[in-house]
Amino acid sequence: MDTSIGVVGPHDLVDSVATVCEEQPGVRVHRFDYDHETQATAMVTTHASGVDAWLFTGIVPYTIAHDALTRPAAFVDYSGATLLEALVRLLRDGHDVTRLSVDTLDAAQVQGTLRDAGVPVDDVRTLPYRPGATAADFAAFHRRHAARHENTVAVTCLASVHDELSGELPVFRLAPSRQSVRAALRQLLLSATSQIQEDAQVALGLVEISPTSELEDLAREVGLLGGSLSQYSETLSLIVTTRGPLHDASRGFTALPLLHRLGQRHDVVRIGFGIGHSGAEAERLARRALARARSHGDVAAVVSSRNDVDILLETVAPAEAPKADQSRAVVASRVGLSVGTLDRLREITSTSADRPLTTRDIADGLGVQLRTARRILQRLELAGCAERSGSLESGTIGRPLTLYRITL
Repeated sequence: MDTSIGVVGPHDLVDSVATVCEEQPGVRVHRFDYDHETQATAMVTTHASGVDAWLFTGIVPYTIAHDALTRPAAFVDYSGATLLEALVRLLRDGHDVTRLSVDTLDAAQVQGTLRDAGVPVDDVRTLPYRPGATAADFAAFHRRHAARHENTVAVTCLASVHDELSGELPVFRLAPSRQSVRAALRQLLLSATSQIQEDAQVALGLVEISPTSELEDLAREVGLLGGSLSQYSETLSLIVTTRGPLHDASRGFTALPLLHRLGQRHDVVRIGFGIGHSGAEAERLARRALARARSHGDVAAVVSSRNDVDILLETVAPAEAPKADQSRAVVASRVGLSVGTLDRLREITSTSADRPLTTRDIADGLGVQLRTARRILQRLELAGCAERSGSLESGTIGRPLTLYRITL
């Protein structure tokens, strides 16, 4: 089966990036081009169901759309091959590549790339992209540097900045190199393949509901979930679906709207979902999930997966979001951790300055063993409170450490 990739970026870059992606066997590409980078969020929200993964033509649209992403995503990195290609073009046109102002890119990456190419960096300045930065901010940065250093070339990743500065000072717009696109695509395909395999996992739900005289409403809800409903026993019904649809219907394993709607019409609604690689494993986990749901009251739902991960799903309606002073207890109950552990995790993440954390960071911060930290991160990830953002070589024999971004 082909992997469906959505390429998102400005009009003049999407087609060239998509063309490189189409050279990869087993990839089907959809083009989503915009007039302005702020439209990226609406594009991924509207078309998420039609793609397996997203590839952004740069970090700016990726960062803007990040919070709306429900599929694996990557962006083309403009440092490395793309920046080196730009240096060659600038040299060919007679520019001094030792005097540059570079926007959007990380300073360490820019300096590392230039040093590797033997280019002095004393007169090279960078302004990395940060959420909320505007084209006007970048244009002002380039003007300040040009005013202090003659013969400076402004190197920008944004068409809007290039257009504003053209005719005023030497400006060069970065465009993704073929090598950089291929590197980003390889990374994305690894994530997408893993996600597709996870989404295809079997998800079985055991439903305990009363009164049971009329279950047509349950059948309708299961239809909206994209699954099928059958009688499991005299007192239980069985929902058959896969992990992907359940993930989407439960808002990333955080809340289950059908539970709230059913709870308004029935005295008892308890659901236990099990996610496994086989029907037998999913059924065993569904039984465990249902047992835990029973311990949480008459209206409750729990999702269980391997490695002892149990997630209590929210039962409140969207308009009845918990108050701020209740949210800690709600999240703690949902992920199966204590409020104290969540508070300590917040301290760890706040001192990391938005740096992705490893399992080792969590283990050291909480004073627990690695396997305990790994289980905690799995709980947070399943509940939508943690997201994998790459890996880091541990420096010792063994598998690389997974990097996580935690949002509590």
